[in-house]
Amino acid sequence: MKNTVLFALLLTVLAACSSPQPFLTNSVPPAPDYSKNSCWAALPTKDDPADRTPGPEFQNLQNEAQVDVFFLHPTIFLDKKAKDWNASLDDTKLNKKVDESTMLYQASVFNGAGRVYAPRYRQAHYRSFFTKDKESAKRALDLAYEDVKTAFEFYLKNYNQGRPIIIASHSQGTLHAKRLMKDFFDKKPLRNKLVVAYLVGWPILKNEFSSIPPCDNPEQTGCFCTWRSYKYGYTPRNAMVGDSIAVTNPLTWRTDETLAIASLNEGMIARDFEKVLPHRADAQVHDGLLWVHKPKFPGSLFFQRKSYHIADYNLFYVNLRKNAQRRVDLFWK
Repeated sequence: MKNTVLFALLLTVLAACSSPQPFLTNSVPPAPDYSKNSCWAALPTKDDPADRTPGPEFQNLQNEAQVDVFFLHPTIFLDKKAKDWNASLDDTKLNKKVDESTMLYQASVFNGAGRVYAPRYRQAHYRSFFTKDKESAKRALDLAYEDVKTAFEFYLKNYNQGRPIIIASHSQGTLHAKRLMKDFFDKKPLRNKLVVAYLVGWPILKNEFSSIPPCDNPEQTGCFCTWRSYKYGYTPRNAMVGDSIAVTNPLTWRTDETLAIASLNEGMIARDFEKVLPHRADAQVHDGLLWVHKPKFPGSLFFQRKSYHIADYNLFYVNLRKNAQRRVDLFWK
């Protein structure tokens, strides 16, 4: 009996250690001060991984760019032991992970098209998307968006100087970018400054915005592109699918279901950022998703995932880079 009670007590303690407190009783990290460079993962005026290019054939053109890119990174706050619902900007290890992952492999896509601004924000923990505590998750995501909105307002007032804007994002970043688009661009005067929005890694409805349509060709501006990548033939359980979901094929930049063969892919980036791998991944729009046959890259034999979410940018790195540059050129015309 005594052992049983001790065991039950141990389970209670372990459960308490592994489960976060509800948001209302949770300590909230200090708000960022966007006048400080340290609160930005990327700025055109500082040396950061978003400045890098994967080879000499690609150039970082931020110094001469006449367009800005406002980039919102995905969820990097994944620590299973973390008790907080939102990340602290004082977490140097997490900031380093942000810089060495999403800034390098995603935000750097745009340094040939514009000046890259990427705010750090009190991102919601990964659990926010799966927890049964929906109220805490909503509060955590709302807090994260508060930072995004504050960063964008600071950017408009202090950095933009009237330049056209590309909005780019991934995953949690796209969830916030969707709100940002509605608050600042949709049926607003700033809509005329929107070159294009790349809202990647989150389901976006075709009619999500009143005045901003899905892009349907590689030369259109004032529109948005979006996709979620999965292994060909796989439809994830509980995913938002169907004709109401917008999907852009990042090899053709169209929305029809024609298979874009791998020869159209000018280069993906795997773990080795310096090595561009052309013709490795195809793409086909299917029922609200983007299907991709398993790409070949060093170590792909051991890559068994059916969700390619983590590689939404990597798979089409060069095509995305060139498309952003093309739309900027056409915006001016």
